Order: sequence, then C-alpha cells, then structure tokens
Amino acid sequence: MSNDMLDAPPPAAADAAEPAAPVKLWPPTAWTVHRARHALVDVLDEWELDELGDVAQLVLSELLTNAVQHGRVPGRDIGTRFLRLAEGGLRIEVHDPREAGPAPRTAGAWDEDGRGLALVEALTAGRWGTATREGPGKLVWADLLPAEARLP
Repeated sequence: MSNDMLDAPPPAAADAAEPAAPVKLWPPTAWTVHRARHALVDVLDEWELDELGDVAQLVLSELLTNAVQHGRVPGRDIGTRFLRLAEGGLRIEVHDPREAGPAPRTAGAWDEDGRGLALVEALTAGRWGTATREGPGKLVWADLLPAEARLP
C-alpha cells in the first residue's frame, strides 16, 4: 500500500461546474452499505458513468464497511459523498467520527478479512487516502477514472 496516500489531503477533485453535494448521513449499520450502494448507482446513472458501476460499488462497500466496523462512535452517524472528477471520473468519500485512519495490513492465506484496503488500492491504482474534515473524525476518499482515462 502506498503509505504516502494516508493522511494526505485529497487532491482537488470536483468539476467546477458541479458544486459539491452535501455529505449524506447514514446510521452505522450493515444495512447502510446496501442503501449507499443503491444511492451510488443512481448518481452514476445520472452522470452517465455506468461503466464505473461494479468497481465503484466494490470500493464504496469496502470503505463504508470499514467505517461501520471501525469508525463507529455511539450517537454519531457516518457519511458518504460522491463528487464528479474534472477528469471525468468519480470521487467516493466516506466520513466517520473516529480520528484514527484505516490500517492497511497484509492478510494471511486463511484470514477471512483484511483484504479490503488492498482491493481499494488495486482498483483505484493507488488514488485513495485519508484526510481531516470539518468536525470530529476523518474522511477516506478514493478516485475512480473511466477505463479510457486510466490508459497511459
């Protein structure tokens, strides 16, 4: 994992023509992951970025599951925000009230968890990280580009 991406501020992302949407708040439950994926599919459809659908849903699922499992603070919600990138892709943000960032690790062959951030790293070509946010906690962001935008 690229440790330089952790705690790095996210690079400027949103197309100036598209104002940043507010953060959508969710209760920290497993059902939230399902509901947030449906909200993401609606946004991708609206922005005509359907080609990112499967990968974007997987990245969102991994980041949001981490927030639900490790970012919980009693009485506080977690949040998501989707931003359209100037390059024609998508930024996924997951906000949670815990200050501690995600801890990438290497999963053993028989481990049932511990591969999520490695998947995010691979699916985003290393374009992800954590940043501080207004209020308590952190945000974890990941950028996805359409296939043709990822070619050299």
